[in-house]
Amino acid sequence: MEERTEVTTLGEFGLIDYLTRNIEIQQASTIVGVGDDGAVIDHFGKQTVISTDLLVEGIHFDLAYVPLKHLGYKSVVVNLSDIYAMNAIPTQITMSLAFSNRFPVEALNEFYEGVYAACETYGVDLVGGDTSASLKGLLISVTAIGEVAPGQFVKRSTAQKGDILCVTGDLGAAFLGLTMLEREKKIYLESPGVQPDLENRTYILGRQLKPEARKDIIEFLADQGITPTSMMDVSDGLSSEILHICKQSNLGVVLYEEKIPIHQETKEVAMNFGLDPTAAALSGGEDYELLFTLKQDDYDKITLNENISPIGYMTENSEGAHILTKGGNKYKLVAQGWNAFEQ
Repeated sequence: MEERTEVTTLGEFGLIDYLTRNIEIQQASTIVGVGDDGAVIDHFGKQTVISTDLLVEGIHFDLAYVPLKHLGYKSVVVNLSDIYAMNAIPTQITMSLAFSNRFPVEALNEFYEGVYAACETYGVDLVGGDTSASLKGLLISVTAIGEVAPGQFVKRSTAQKGDILCVTGDLGAAFLGLTMLEREKKIYLESPGVQPDLENRTYILGRQLKPEARKDIIEFLADQGITPTSMMDVSDGLSSEILHICKQSNLGVVLYEEKIPIHQETKEVAMNFGLDPTAAALSGGEDYELLFTLKQDDYDKITLNENISPIGYMTENSEGAHILTKGGNKYKLVAQGWNAFEQ
């Protein structure tokens, strides 16, 4: 039998002390961290960027196949991705949890191991949070704080006509990882004796269970002296994110299907499921890549980076948003991304 310590034996403050016992401060900007009524942060003349996310069991994650350590890691990463999407560097997070009595201290500790692993990887400090009982399930709220030189933050609404539209990494893999996990869960529920067959698809499963945020791209852009004209992260599918930039910048777009970066494993698994890889990239979500626009003058600089793909260009608003298919047809770009309210 695994050891099981009820949370009630520690009490709320005892639990927080236990879960935060090994924190090491990494950021000079963290003046007061966990253990007081509030954290104190001094960004030494930089501007502060703040983003927050709520993750709810049964809506955003399923503990039938998501290990708690991975969930802790992912909860941090999805928030850091939003800070990078503002062209900023994340420096601190707060983490709040509400959980039912089915979670012993050991389970929460495992979750926090993932949280600390992400903090270490990205050089951020956990400076606060809260814990509460919940009637059922697990609820996670993370706030990420970052810093940026004055006026260097990048919004969604500042793209210009003629700008090149770029995306990092590859798309659609996280959605197919989720599709495979859901299939195996269904099989398991129908026949509990059957071992899950994940077909050694480590890439797409990793993209779903343990995504990474694009710190490397923000560092590359800074090194090259490039400031994107607009930027956001790809969490709800490429098409809906492109349409956000179009709407908020009051522009149209031409997207080239053949330019959308898709991993070979994503293509293979999509075919096996009878899905179109392009549809998975356009509508899948949870890729946590960066979508940004650049002035044409910066094009030569980004060709140095194999993790950045130019996928289209921005046009007059009156021309609308279109995708040009491999077959040469032009279709209106529609948002069929993941919607948190359609359950």
